[in-house]
Amino acid sequence: MGWDNSRSIFRAPAKVNLFLKVTGKRPDGYHLLETLMCPVDLYDYLEFEFCGSDLRVECSDPLVPGGSKNLAWKAADLFTGDLAGRKGRSLEGINIKLVKNIPVGAGLGGGSSDAAAVLRMLNELCGRPFTKAELSSMALSLGADVPFFLEDGPCLASGVGQKLTPIRGLRSKPLVIVYPQVAVSTAEVFKNLNLGLTKNPERLKYHHFDDFEIDDFCRLGNDLEKVTLVRYPEVAEARKALMRQGAKNVRMSGSGSAVFGLFSGAADARQAAGKIKRETGWRIFVGKLLVDHPGGV
Repeated sequence: MGWDNSRSIFRAPAKVNLFLKVTGKRPDGYHLLETLMCPVDLYDYLEFEFCGSDLRVECSDPLVPGGSKNLAWKAADLFTGDLAGRKGRSLEGINIKLVKNIPVGAGLGGGSSDAAAVLRMLNELCGRPFTKAELSSMALSLGADVPFFLEDGPCLASGVGQKLTPIRGLRSKPLVIVYPQVAVSTAEVFKNLNLGLTKNPERLKYHHFDDFEIDDFCRLGNDLEKVTLVRYPEVAEARKALMRQGAKNVRMSGSGSAVFGLFSGAADARQAAGKIKRETGWRIFVGKLLVDHPGGV
């Protein structure tokens, strides 16, 4: 995530879950997870204009609400409120122009990434009045995935997703993401999850990941597939389409509906993506895993 200096626009990346294990459930109903999230080079773009006296969000995707129902709007509202209340400073009106490329309801974290981008961008434009810890606290209040997008690079997430451990030294790989034109309800997936089917005899240990490669992480699987693949047959078909094209470690991202597969080379990935696109008409993205940690907030 960072500045695109040629256009003065902030890029908000998507993410994939290289693995996702559900380890339990809290008394308040939130599920406990262990997952490795990795950003990919599929981006939403955000541009700010300071004018007028209102906070506005304009989005290119008609499926994404504007105004106060938009997570980017909520992030800006939270930031400006905290800036006034905790720092004694105020901002004039803000107009956020959001170009959506990350599909909605795909498990790729688009809304969370947009919210984190707003926090980072406003903090930068205002001279960094908030520390990273303060921004992370704001981010968590917006959603469990939002703090991850304040980082740059893959992170092991635990708890409800808010406890982050950067993972360094991974080697990137080309990937193809298939979005089978269906939005998945994360709440519905977790509601129908049978925890008894997700428990492993041995709990995952962080030290076990010290010498893991990307392939090793992917082989740990995604516990949420057990629900989504049954309830959304389009996701199962997307998974099969990638496997037919020779993709390795084909996995669903988050609760779906997007499915990704890894390839040994970029040319193979582009060829597979083209064939799936011709056969299905689905939205297909070709890119790579972003594995470096250039600094974060």
